[in-house]
Amino acid sequence: MITPDGCAVEFYARMTAMGEPAIVHDALRPGASILELGSGTGRITHPLVALGHPVVAVDESPDMLAYVRDAETVCSRIEDLTLGRRFDAVLLASHLINADPATRTAFLAACRRHVADDGYVIIEQHPPAWFSAVADGQGTRDGIIFRMRDVSRPAPNLVTATVEYVDGLQRWTQTFTATRLDETELAAVLADAGLRLDRYLTDDRSWLRVVPAA
Repeated sequence: MITPDGCAVEFYARMTAMGEPAIVHDALRPGASILELGSGTGRITHPLVALGHPVVAVDESPDMLAYVRDAETVCSRIEDLTLGRRFDAVLLASHLINADPATRTAFLAACRRHVADDGYVIIEQHPPAWFSAVADGQGTRDGIIFRMRDVSRPAPNLVTATVEYVDGLQRWTQTFTATRLDETELAAVLADAGLRLDRYLTDDRSWLRVVPAA
């Protein structure tokens, strides 16, 4: 099964967290409620629930959400989401902020609609340095081979590539395009959404905590 944005459901159901839940948990108060945008099969959802956070998991794929347990699920596109509720934290992981400008604007608007005025938006991004460093290559984790191939730069602030995942005789591919945001551009797009940077959560600046602007 392939989702509308090209993700292989079966592959994502096999994936485990890679430290993301601890980053999110450490940035929030204990028991903070979390709205997770683009939850997929619950790779980050399940550890956050185990850490004591009530999570509402949002994804446009019902096949992805079928794997989510112990959390409320909502089947919706992020840009269309209007729950009429606010949360202590909104999570926008998986480098979704590096989408094309129109999509990114819609995603950040959804974050602002749903975060409490004293809450946080936790964002994962490709930091600016990644765009010049990324290249074809291969790695292995949990027995799964990850290949980055066909990396190209069709414009100064864009990277297009295909990720290939191999698990035994099974193989999945996903092609993506990521848009670079330097710190000035990041501040501007956050401000346009009524948000501002609070602090970076990791030394490589791939994770950041954002707050509603005054």
